[in-house]
Amino acid sequence: MIVTTAGRTNEVMKQQAKDAAYLLGCKYVDRNKKTVRSLLSFYKEDVLVAGKERYELFAVNGEEPFFFHPSSAMFRVKRLQKKEYDPFIEACNLSAGKSFLDCTLGLASDSIVASYAVGDSGTVEGLEASPVIAFIVKKGLSSWQADEEDIDRAMRRIKVTAGHALDELKKRQDDSVDCIYFDPMFEEQIDSDGIKPLKSLAVYEEWTSAMIKEARRVAKERVVLKDHYKSSRFEDFNFKRIDRKTAKFHYGIIEL
Repeated sequence: MIVTTAGRTNEVMKQQAKDAAYLLGCKYVDRNKKTVRSLLSFYKEDVLVAGKERYELFAVNGEEPFFFHPSSAMFRVKRLQKKEYDPFIEACNLSAGKSFLDCTLGLASDSIVASYAVGDSGTVEGLEASPVIAFIVKKGLSSWQADEEDIDRAMRRIKVTAGHALDELKKRQDDSVDCIYFDPMFEEQIDSDGIKPLKSLAVYEEWTSAMIKEARRVAKERVVLKDHYKSSRFEDFNFKRIDRKTAKFHYGIIEL
């Protein structure tokens, strides 16, 4: 991967791009009025663009750029503000003061909702195996302006850690997190414009008994899986499936 700036740039953006290149261990390239397409063609590497308001990642084999946005978290938090039902919050048994570890952070949509639910007295951390996705999402969570104080505060509270779920879980103490959550890329296709750019960039981690064993050790209350309704992971790893008749994905719970 190379890092560059937006077409109309300045010294601040150049420094941001150089800092990002240093943190991610890749090369900074001056834009010099070149198009992103020409940079992709010449370097044959993904291109991370440091813009005025956000970072965008253009993948060599991708159709659309990847950038941070709260996705469905915006309207889901607004529903919670109205005391409406959210199946994710119920599955994870989240309330003020709880701790939540998202082992598959992605765009952090669920983590934002979790952060709102646990409030200032709770903690939310997200693990992301892709260093560049972790970088973009961390920057986005710290700077996105939702024009809604509760949502902005929820985003700012989330801690982002770049690392593989199994490796990171091994570092945690027993019974140290109330809820541990997995939302892997579905084996079955679900059309969603919000995650299309993410699918080509995500790290697809192997699901193993060791990972679930570690999750059970670290979790104080429950381990939760969100997956496609056709997925065999619920049965393979002994999750109690919560059927949702009108939804294409279900939740599975291991109660501890």
